[in-house]
Amino acid sequence: MVEKFLSHFRLMDEKEEYDLVVERISKDSVFRGTNLIILVFAIFIASLGLNVNSTAVIIGAMLISPLMGPIMGIGLGFGINDLALVKKAIRNFSFAVLVGLFTSFVYFLLTPLNDAYSELLARTFPTIYDVLIALFGGLAGMVANSSRQKGNVIPGVAIATALMPPLCTAGFGLATLNFNFFFGAFYLFTINTVFIALATFMTVKLLKFPVRHLADPKADRRSQRVIMAVSLLTLIPSVYFGYLMIQQNRFTRNANLFVEAHSSFEGNYLLNKVIDPQVKSITMVYGGKDIDSLKILEMKDKLHLFGLSGASLSIKQGISFLSTTTEATRLAQLTKTLEEKDKSLATLQSRLDSIASQKELSRQIYRELRIQYPQITASAVNQITENKDSSDIGYTLVSIKTKQPLSPDATAKLNAWLKTRLGTEDVRLIVGRE
Repeated sequence: MVEKFLSHFRLMDEKEEYDLVVERISKDSVFRGTNLIILVFAIFIASLGLNVNSTAVIIGAMLISPLMGPIMGIGLGFGINDLALVKKAIRNFSFAVLVGLFTSFVYFLLTPLNDAYSELLARTFPTIYDVLIALFGGLAGMVANSSRQKGNVIPGVAIATALMPPLCTAGFGLATLNFNFFFGAFYLFTINTVFIALATFMTVKLLKFPVRHLADPKADRRSQRVIMAVSLLTLIPSVYFGYLMIQQNRFTRNANLFVEAHSSFEGNYLLNKVIDPQVKSITMVYGGKDIDSLKILEMKDKLHLFGLSGASLSIKQGISFLSTTTEATRLAQLTKTLEEKDKSLATLQSRLDSIASQKELSRQIYRELRIQYPQITASAVNQITENKDSSDIGYTLVSIKTKQPLSPDATAKLNAWLKTRLGTEDVRLIVGRE
């Protein structure tokens, strides 16, 4: 029963010929002509998508990017002991990265839009999930490349592993001289590269690709040693990256638990928090009563209970925190607040003046109507705005009450007089009996 179940996961029955797989990946590792032009276009598209914060455009760029070819070439070369393929793949990959960085650098240097939107910011803070995505994406890509039944796996892998966005974000960091963006994004790009290559290497070994040997035994051993050394040099940073990100994610998770447990106490409530896993620091800004120094020491003593030993905790009061800003900044904030209040008062005064003016006009119209039509006992003048078919329609509504009904001719004359008196053709007259 177990053997029958496991038979569904066999790869050997569907695997492609080894030589065809090696030839295809070796061909995809070369960046010249068509591949190079497509890469430049993909970089421009991804940069545009990041610039306008469009996820759909970024996905489109990842689909047409040929950047994953040489990365798989590196992993395949390591796996089958093909030093020539490793050199070719590394050379072409390095050239492609330089072209990508230069293209995105030029774009962001010329574009008038330099704001960092969510899609850009998301490419500057790698997490452990990025490592897992790159690893499993690389495994899926290499398994698909080694199988006769590829389906739609390759496009999906291109989207999931996301090589283009961090490379373009690194170009953005260079163009704007924001080196935190550059190093964070290039760090993420390096992680994706290393783990895709590592996943390719693992798949090659799992599928038992034939290892190539050179005719000269000494040269063959030397080649194996070089490949082993490069493999270790590639593997060690990847392990370090993975360990570092696990530690940073663990710190962020524990810090959030600590902050949540101390979000409010004794008349104080949390206004803001800043968690920096790289330097292991937590800053908490409170509003309310002054926090006693003993309470702060008590909170610091509890850090180890949340797995935060060695972390620094900074507690700030809302007012004291604001006092760290410069005098000029505070003056600018007060000036802006006063200007906004002045605008609000001016708007309210304008509305009051309009209401008073409308009341005075209504009184004048009533006095003039009484002279012409003594039978009128009351009148009202109002400015009306109606919403109709997504548009506003404005008119003046005049309603009057009379002791005796007005004749049609008198009503028509009254309507004409009101239009002249009020200076508008949009007058609607309503005549009623008292």
